[in-house]
Amino acid sequence: MTSSNPDTILLIDDEADVLAAHRQTLELAGFNVRAFDSAEAGLLAFSDTFDGVIVCDLRMPGMDGLELFRRVKEIDPEVPIILVSGHADIATAVNAVRQGAYDFLSKPFLPEQLVLTAQRALERRALTLEVRHLRDLRQDGVEGGPLYGSSGAITALRRTIAQVAEIDVDVLIEGETGTGKSLVAAMLHAQSNRSRRQMVTIDCGALPDALLDEELFGVAQGAYPAAYKTRVGRLELAHKSTLFLDAIDAAPMKVQQKLHRALEVREVTPLGAHQSRPFDARVVAASSSQLTERVQEGSFFPTLLFRLNSLTLKIPPLRQRREDIPLLYSLFLDQAAKRYSRKPPALTPEVYRHLRSHDWPGNVRELQSFAEQNVLGLWDGKLPASRAEQPSTTDRLKVRVAEFEKAFIEQTLQETGGDIQKTIASLGLPRKTFYDKVKRLKISLADFRVRN
Repeated sequence: MTSSNPDTILLIDDEADVLAAHRQTLELAGFNVRAFDSAEAGLLAFSDTFDGVIVCDLRMPGMDGLELFRRVKEIDPEVPIILVSGHADIATAVNAVRQGAYDFLSKPFLPEQLVLTAQRALERRALTLEVRHLRDLRQDGVEGGPLYGSSGAITALRRTIAQVAEIDVDVLIEGETGTGKSLVAAMLHAQSNRSRRQMVTIDCGALPDALLDEELFGVAQGAYPAAYKTRVGRLELAHKSTLFLDAIDAAPMKVQQKLHRALEVREVTPLGAHQSRPFDARVVAASSSQLTERVQEGSFFPTLLFRLNSLTLKIPPLRQRREDIPLLYSLFLDQAAKRYSRKPPALTPEVYRHLRSHDWPGNVRELQSFAEQNVLGLWDGKLPASRAEQPSTTDRLKVRVAEFEKAFIEQTLQETGGDIQKTIASLGLPRKTFYDKVKRLKISLADFRVRN
């Protein structure tokens, strides 16, 4: 059983002076070198757990470098092997590369050539081992799509979901855009005692205020001239099932108050109806912002928050679970390749560096899009603008536009005395868009409220 670190090189050469010189070159470059004067000794030090690369002279007495190459490939066909050849052996070395050797160095060569070739081989080895690790994790059967991963935060979240799914209590899910809030809601429903019925979903930020009211609570026939028939609201449709209120933070205050009353007594009164009707639904609400902050700003009804947050699940952003990023990317890459009937592209050093260095502000959704771009061959290999040393003209323009937007929204808030409804109407923005801008531009709504 071989124990090594990712920078380990098995160096094999029968000439003592050459072996010592190459060893010194590699060690000065920071590599961990294990030197052997014969292929037989080097092979004894190798096993299927070896995670480094091999540099071996081609012509040696006894077992030569070509035979070592064949024997190593029988144990692990993906180990990078660099063969060192004299002028007369170049054809043999080229043929070995065609059969799977990583590269060859023709004598004489500069020390820098040895170091550079070894470094590239180790990068290849690191990627190979990473792919193996991802494959092993995938075979463990960890479920959850965006919740796929082995980090402590995501493992704890999956465990909590399993523990509370059967407890018939309302749940609040908080997480940034693209973290997988809809998936958490679906998992809670699928593992609950209500899973025999389909989960009912409504996006509170995608509908105008009046239509959201009707969709939630329903409309009685004749409630207004165009109400030709009774429409059952989502609260009633979710009877004996789960109601998922996505983007609850975008719901208008009047709807929040009405929703609180309905959840308090578990009864709903459709628009135009004279009698309330009972419903039995488990409510799961999701918010991309912290509702406690919205309450402080005066844009969220406090008692509705208290009603919803009997249990709060917080989904960590991708930047806080970086160890899961390669695994998720592997999953999304396979899914995209299957969807577009293409072969998954290999994990290149450029892609690997991007996965490790990018902050992923769009979270899992952005990572999924990145995987699709790679499957379709659309990624240009460039790091995001936030990683550039100097901001581009486009970046500077975005900053100026953001400054103008912030000033304009704050001026409107000042003019309306902090009245959210009037501000949204004056700006002509959808409610969800308004709150997204407030969050992105870091505008404190509480600063503009008129206090008596």
